[in-house]
Amino acid sequence: MQTTHWQLRQAETGMNVKDRKVVIVGLALSGVAAANRLHQMGARVFVTDTKDRHELTEPIGQLAPGIQVETGGHSAKTFTDAALIVVSPGVPLAIRPLQEARQRGAHVIAEVELGYRLCPGRYIAVTGTNGKSTTTALIGEMLRRAGQNAAVCGNIGTPLTALATNHPVDHTFVVEMSSFQLEGIEQFRAQVAVLLNISPDHLDRYAGIEAYARAKARIFMNQTPDDFAVVNRDDPWCTVLTKDLRARDVPISLVRKVQGGVYRMDDRLVSSIGGGADELVAVPEMGIQGVHNIENALAAAAAALVFGTGLDAVRSALREFRGLPHRMESVGEVKGVRFINDSKGTNIGAVIRSLQSLDQPTHLIAGGRSKGTGYHPLRELMMERVKTLVLIGEAAPEMEADLRGTTEIRRAVTLEEAVRTAYARASRGEFVLLSPGCASFDMFENFEERGRCFADTVRRLQADEA
Repeated sequence: MQTTHWQLRQAETGMNVKDRKVVIVGLALSGVAAANRLHQMGARVFVTDTKDRHELTEPIGQLAPGIQVETGGHSAKTFTDAALIVVSPGVPLAIRPLQEARQRGAHVIAEVELGYRLCPGRYIAVTGTNGKSTTTALIGEMLRRAGQNAAVCGNIGTPLTALATNHPVDHTFVVEMSSFQLEGIEQFRAQVAVLLNISPDHLDRYAGIEAYARAKARIFMNQTPDDFAVVNRDDPWCTVLTKDLRARDVPISLVRKVQGGVYRMDDRLVSSIGGGADELVAVPEMGIQGVHNIENALAAAAAALVFGTGLDAVRSALREFRGLPHRMESVGEVKGVRFINDSKGTNIGAVIRSLQSLDQPTHLIAGGRSKGTGYHPLRELMMERVKTLVLIGEAAPEMEADLRGTTEIRRAVTLEEAVRTAYARASRGEFVLLSPGCASFDMFENFEERGRCFADTVRRLQADEA
């Protein structure tokens, strides 16, 4: 039988796990994908998760027969004699069971690293504090319009490991990567790596913004002079982190002309890749709007163009791509008040960008589970743009303390109450914006559920006011 590219990739990267013990830590989407793939490869697979079994009924039901499951914590016995440990993005690498396993000689990697070793092809990777999902999806759209085989995956929803089949060698993976995933890579190398921006986030997990930023910069660590690094040159952290790039620098900028990259000039996006000055699109013609989305569009265009995508495909996608759910998504209007779902806005940088993109007074719904960043950087925009701040969730007391005196602040027990409170204070032409600045896990399973609850409440409000 002819050797497949998939088999060759396993041989090249040492992924022969047949009859060996492998432990998957975390039973979310990526954990299920990794467990099933390794089981298919002949490994003895164990899955461990801190949640109780009744909370994991659905993912456990998706596991192949024969995979052993531990719930309610990580026991030392589960990690004993493990040849390989694959860690899901939500699990810190610093937890004691993983540290002890490493000391015993276990090989510990992220799920995205496993997927990379099993998926032959070319890679475009995207990271940053904000805009990752939109930029990743937009790159994928550009490539598809150019007729390329492209799979959008990673932190955006589909685990890379779930795609580990016998793909043709010309397949391209456009991977959204979080700092958590990047902590656990070893060989992962992207032919094009994109760093969008850095602002405080996940400081409940990192010692400070510098440690968080260094995790993001790992996206470039395996690149060579044959590769490309798309970097936002308006962002100070991005500039500091990329002083010693081995890859070819592809700058983007909203505020100045750059050579060999993509920039905004007046109301146009322009590419100087290849030495010319090719106009891509006028900003008002773009399918996604807002300052943050111009930055995302610059990065996506730069990545696609250096990857070899034609100008026509890039222009077409910029005009027609409409964005993703839960990211500045318009979900309805009631008596002239417009409702915007930005449930994906889980850090203060995202809230700032969302507020800056709206051109009318805003009634902001925020709160959830704090990430330890503090909320003082929002004060100026609160005073300038927010007429009412409605707070929900565990972080409400901390947010109120940090933002007291900036605008009217109200509390709500539920998201539905918050929507109705904000609407009652809004006038025609104004916005009610859900941009929480926090994680969702105190009240919801994830940000998607939170966004759906917001949209459902708006629909009920429309029916009430009809």
